[in-house]
Amino acid sequence: MILRVGLTGGIASGKSTIAKMLGSLGAVVVDADALVAELYRPGRAGHEALVRTYGNEIVREDGEIDRQKLANIAFAAPEGSQKLNALIHPLVIAEQIRMFEEAERTGDDRVMIVEATLLLESGGRARFDRIVIVDVAPDVQIARGIARGMTREEVTRRIAHQMPREERLRFADYVIDNSGDLRAAENETRRVYEKLLADLAQKKSAGTIAGASTQTT
Repeated sequence: MILRVGLTGGIASGKSTIAKMLGSLGAVVVDADALVAELYRPGRAGHEALVRTYGNEIVREDGEIDRQKLANIAFAAPEGSQKLNALIHPLVIAEQIRMFEEAERTGDDRVMIVEATLLLESGGRARFDRIVIVDVAPDVQIARGIARGMTREEVTRRIAHQMPREERLRFADYVIDNSGDLRAAENETRRVYEKLLADLAQKKSAGTIAGASTQTT
């Protein structure tokens, strides 16, 4: 039996770092961005849908999608990002479901985590047993974004286009505070992973899983 966990957070919150830590603790971690990249490959459903929608000009000579050309065309219109997300998200969700079902058939007990930026925006709450939010304060997001080479304006603009922090936290079963140093992040991650293991044991025992009674920060 598997416990289906969605992992998300705002820009520069450290989702990928926390996902790697969870993987090192024994969780199976699926990167939604990697799924998208795979769906963009020639012969896959995403590639076919993109070419059908945006034309052959987004295809490079080697058959791969030219991500920059795609972005230039897709985001030229005001509703461009919504259109592209509406095209790709159902394919990504279908692939996640397929992977969950395949994992269930193995009969192994495991915590399976999907890391995705727009997990909640795409209706992810209903697809997962538990939602884990990686959380940092806005000033920490800005500082880390700048450290990655973004401008302050770029970071604040992307924060503004994501789900508000307060709303995102309302979806959380567990919150990992990633405002501190690496050791603090490791301790937070281990704490939450132990709770996820307990949830998996509960699900296996009961054949289902009850909602988390309280949000844990």
